[in-house]
Amino acid sequence: MKIVAADIGFGYTKVTDGDRCQILKSLIGEANPSPFAENLSRMDPGYPRGISTVDGDFFVGELAEEHSLNRVFSLDPDRFIAQLAQPLALAGLIPFCPSGEKVRLVTGLPVKLYKKYRTELESLLCRRHRVEVLVGEQDRREHIIDIDRVRVIPQPFGSFFFQMLDGEGKRRDETMLEGKYGIIDIGFKTADFAISNRSRYAERGSTSNDFGIGWAYKAIADEIERRTGLGIELYQMSDAVRRKNLKIRGKVVDITPMVESAYSDLAKHIADEANSLWARDWDMEAVFLTGGPATTLAPFLTQYLQNELKVLEGPKDLRLANVAGYYRFGRYVWNDAGISSREAVHGLDTGHGERPAEVQSNAEDSPAVTSPLGRHQGSDDRSLESLQSGHDPARIERLAAAQGSVGVALPQ
Repeated sequence: MKIVAADIGFGYTKVTDGDRCQILKSLIGEANPSPFAENLSRMDPGYPRGISTVDGDFFVGELAEEHSLNRVFSLDPDRFIAQLAQPLALAGLIPFCPSGEKVRLVTGLPVKLYKKYRTELESLLCRRHRVEVLVGEQDRREHIIDIDRVRVIPQPFGSFFFQMLDGEGKRRDETMLEGKYGIIDIGFKTADFAISNRSRYAERGSTSNDFGIGWAYKAIADEIERRTGLGIELYQMSDAVRRKNLKIRGKVVDITPMVESAYSDLAKHIADEANSLWARDWDMEAVFLTGGPATTLAPFLTQYLQNELKVLEGPKDLRLANVAGYYRFGRYVWNDAGISSREAVHGLDTGHGERPAEVQSNAEDSPAVTSPLGRHQGSDDRSLESLQSGHDPARIERLAAAQGSVGVALPQ
């Protein structure tokens, strides 16, 4: 049974099947009929941006940004889960889920949203979805996404699993198995903080705050509005911030000082949280920084963070680190034949939504500080201890640099 992974972020949605991946903006809008045929004819039909579900017709991602009159982009968790999570996930999964075939999905949530929304997210995703791909105004192609099981894990552990497991779900990094490390995962809305102590998830040292890169974008957008009177949506800021300039009414405006000031302030907020949260964790080997803005923010964070900081060694586009780690975790939990081999994941309490029941979670929420990799649940299970004592040859796999938002190959 095929394993897929989706990182449904507030800023971007990332999906992979271990071989290919795609990234789309976490934005949906009504399907605008007037430019419908022209818009869709220019899109890659293998990576659709126009879909129809039981809730209606949607443009997603860049197509919604360019052509939808009414768009939905939200940093409010309740609204995001209720209105955006499912259509974004389905649009992202279509290229990787053969129609009608059962798949198993790993996804994640920010640490502070994990317990509140995990079951709801499982319920939204763990079912048989009938989707229509909008090829043209009158041309619709049915696609069945049959999600047999869902695992939801705290987001920063995606990057942890990427570092610790190889593409087949086998352990590859002995150092991380034995040591104590902090993880800071910077997303669009949130910054997530987690501790791995001998590969055990420590809830005491894990939390989230709202100082994601979107906080810096808002600070920059507010300053631009103050100076020019021009209001800019946050989802429109990423290209301008990357270039450090903005074209306003034909004139190029240098925003470098605004960007650097906002990044410095953001880094201080993140470091203050980490320094306070981990004040007693002086014995950590290092803090790993991950997330799309990690490389950019690292020089600013180094000025304020008390622990040694290392940018995660992983995909060149670190937006993909969590989703790649989700996939590797899925390979660990379920073997190639799709047989559930490691159903209990202690400490993380991922639950495991499964059908035909609405969604069943076989583990209770628990604050226990235990291994994220599992325990014996059958003859083919491997506990963390057996992973540590045995030897699985590491297969080096790196995600290719994203040369666009669709169809990026993951070399084996």
